[in-house]
Amino acid sequence: MNAPLTAKQAEKLAFENNKLAKRLRREVGQAIVDYSLIEEGDKVMVCLSGGKDSFAMLDILLFLRDKAPVHFDVVAVNLDQKQPGFPADVLPSYLESIGVEYHIEEQDTYSIVKRVVPEGKTTCALCSRLRRGVLYRVAGELGATKIALGHHRDDILATLLLNMFFGSKLKTMPPKLVSDDGKHVVIRPLAYCREKDLAAWAEFRGFPIIPCNLCGSQPNLQRQQIKQMLIDWEKRFPGRVESMFRSMSTIVPSHMMDRRLHDFAAVKATGVADPDGDHAFDGDDEPAPAPISLDL
Repeated sequence: MNAPLTAKQAEKLAFENNKLAKRLRREVGQAIVDYSLIEEGDKVMVCLSGGKDSFAMLDILLFLRDKAPVHFDVVAVNLDQKQPGFPADVLPSYLESIGVEYHIEEQDTYSIVKRVVPEGKTTCALCSRLRRGVLYRVAGELGATKIALGHHRDDILATLLLNMFFGSKLKTMPPKLVSDDGKHVVIRPLAYCREKDLAAWAEFRGFPIIPCNLCGSQPNLQRQQIKQMLIDWEKRFPGRVESMFRSMSTIVPSHMMDRRLHDFAAVKATGVADPDGDHAFDGDDEPAPAPISLDL
């Protein structure tokens, strides 16, 4: 049993939690502004899985709803996939206690996944596809104008690396996109938030976390390996992960290799100096050298 906190320890803890709250709310607010995630009159369907990230997303959006200069509504939606042992009473009790509109959709996608996917194979792809289809339908039935998913900064970066390593694409989860059926706008308000901050916030707020025993707990998933690699990099090279994340919003198509994004055939020498010219890599600690005159 933990010893009670001293007055000084309690004061320090309160200060740190207040700082964390401000940071998370600021980051979500900034993502909303940067990508126009939520607009006047929106009805935001918050997809609540029972994990720390979706709980934090709902918590922060409810706070911002009451403070934002634009009016928007929030409805929390959980898909009960009928996993054995799923505590079906937990989320309704929590959502009623905070007074938020909610909807529990019951669909036995668990049995479909277990029947279709061979034992030992990862269930994520099929589970995600089935879940996505159900949520799109529910969004239409509820009149939701935005579907909010709880992916955070680390998820976005891990997806980038997964696509690079295994899909040969520079592609990730964007903060905002149109759903694959073309009928809905999907948003990721936690795009700027670090997973460790969300975990700390979930612990502080005491969310009733429901673990997933269908997909996320499967060992040796490629996503888990990538996330562990990022954790190791951050420990060994502080700042590297942040730099990688920022690089996704500062893309220079002329210095990549996608001919659809840049007309390489039209590249010609102009005789005019170009500040965005051929600098393969200019480190922050190694400023570009001054031009050298060759006039003799």
